[in-house]
Amino acid sequence: MLRVGVVGCGYWGPNLIRNFTQLPDSEVAACSDLNEGRLDRMRTLYPRVETTRDYTELLARDDIAAIIIATPPQTHFEVATKALEAGKHVFVEKPLATSSRDCELLLGAAKKRGLTLMVGHTFVFTAAVNKIKELIKSGELGEIFYINTTRVNLGIFQESINVVWDLAPHDISIMNYILDSMPEEVCAHGHPYIRQKVEDVAFLNVKYPGNIMAHVHVSWLNPNKIRKTTVVGSKKMLVYDDVSSLEKIRIYDKGVTVQPHYDTFGEFQLSYRFGDIFIPKLDDSEPLKVACQHFIHCIEKDAVPRSSGQHGLDVVRVIEAANESLRNSGVRVPLHSGAAASPQSDSSGRKKK
Repeated sequence: MLRVGVVGCGYWGPNLIRNFTQLPDSEVAACSDLNEGRLDRMRTLYPRVETTRDYTELLARDDIAAIIIATPPQTHFEVATKALEAGKHVFVEKPLATSSRDCELLLGAAKKRGLTLMVGHTFVFTAAVNKIKELIKSGELGEIFYINTTRVNLGIFQESINVVWDLAPHDISIMNYILDSMPEEVCAHGHPYIRQKVEDVAFLNVKYPGNIMAHVHVSWLNPNKIRKTTVVGSKKMLVYDDVSSLEKIRIYDKGVTVQPHYDTFGEFQLSYRFGDIFIPKLDDSEPLKVACQHFIHCIEKDAVPRSSGQHGLDVVRVIEAANESLRNSGVRVPLHSGAAASPQSDSSGRKKK
């Protein structure tokens, strides 16, 4: 039985408390928040969970082995650092920290103490995203040409971070995961329409190895909630609609090929293929529940999480580069080729499960 403490009971913290409470292999011993009203709510829902406004009380308890952090991004580094120094395993919501340097320090602290550090990039635990990864790896889609993602809605407007920091980590995390690679460069354009100096709309162009292009549109200023990813391959094409409750993935047997031989331009022809549409059956397990179970498993087996600290660092590096591009009129910002960890291990050398 893994006893955990949860820091932050605002927007996402209650979902984490619910899952770690319901899982048979874990128990929430205590939670903390600066807002007494939120703690009152937790006491009503979970009478057995102790509450406090001082999260350091959780770090001092010997019966708590892991700390779950669901606080604002700018506090992640401080809280996670203190938790690791206290000898606690750490699960921190995305982004891991607000700078790659802070991420590197957290990775070093976890490695030094032999502790598990996991980031809450929940989409890598969804059945849909893992199905896409499987289709790409098997070659069913063929050579991947490009990926287009749209993640827009009306709000929630943030005060301390822009829309790139808020929404783009989801799509970067997904693409890094399904492509098993780190981007080579990124450029971004955006604008602050509602709040000065806080971009609420942005467009990112991301280049992956193998000339795979990706386009990411994120916005807090859109009339509809859209969560859609299109993956175009040489053999087949795929559309992932996370808003859809029944048909999250549609695989299109569509494509175009150039005839292998022609003598003159007049004989040049393209062959278009319009085949069937396939909708795979997916597991409907709650992704956050799967992520929480995975965290427990990694602690028990000393395994590297699917959304490891290295995975979180790689995402932050891309977001940093995108924001640098935003501040410099969309200039292309290169990313170091050695930034991504091997798909089979993290910086500690342990094998991924």
